[in-house]
Amino acid sequence: MRTQPAGAPLLIACALGIERLALRSGDRGGAGGPVTILRTGMGPVAAERSVTGALAGPALGEAAVVATGFCAGLAPGMHPGDLVVAEETRDPRGTVACVGTDLLVEELARALPGRTVHTGPLTGSDHVVRGHERADLRATGAIAVDMESAATLLSAVRAGERPVAAVRVVVDAPEHELVRIGTVRGGISAFRVLRSVLPAFHEWHRSLLLPRR
Repeated sequence: MRTQPAGAPLLIACALGIERLALRSGDRGGAGGPVTILRTGMGPVAAERSVTGALAGPALGEAAVVATGFCAGLAPGMHPGDLVVAEETRDPRGTVACVGTDLLVEELARALPGRTVHTGPLTGSDHVVRGHERADLRATGAIAVDMESAATLLSAVRAGERPVAAVRVVVDAPEHELVRIGTVRGGISAFRVLRSVLPAFHEWHRSLLLPRR
């Protein structure tokens, strides 16, 4: 796994105010370096602009980046509250490989025992995906879709070589679309899960600061 300079910061990017609220309310500290939670705004354009601007400053110039928040699951059998750890993010502009996927899966399983963790490609979209679009994206091999992760990680690596990862919580799935009864319950479940992911991010970040053996 790629290492970082001692004390290098961690940038956690999410799109929505409710996602940032979940992350902040669950933050109990313990990271290996300074941590910034950045609300980018919704959509790939907003994510690119916000992340590029944040990484241009000296405080976050060498930051590792995690894209997080809610997503739509693409695979049958996914449920609200399931976790998605991306092996890569992709959109029409390119694909970015994620770092430390196995460690994130291990730490999330420790932080959220009993929760299902899915791994695979996470694809980007510029709109909310419905109906046949979900099946079309699934046919590409992607297991989940959101509007910001791909843009966030692509912007991060274009700003300089750094470790990147994406972890999302399923709030919408093939058998549990947001328009259906149970949306509120599913949303509450996803919010509670997102509140609990910070310890896994801290361990991932701490591992990046350890010297290679």
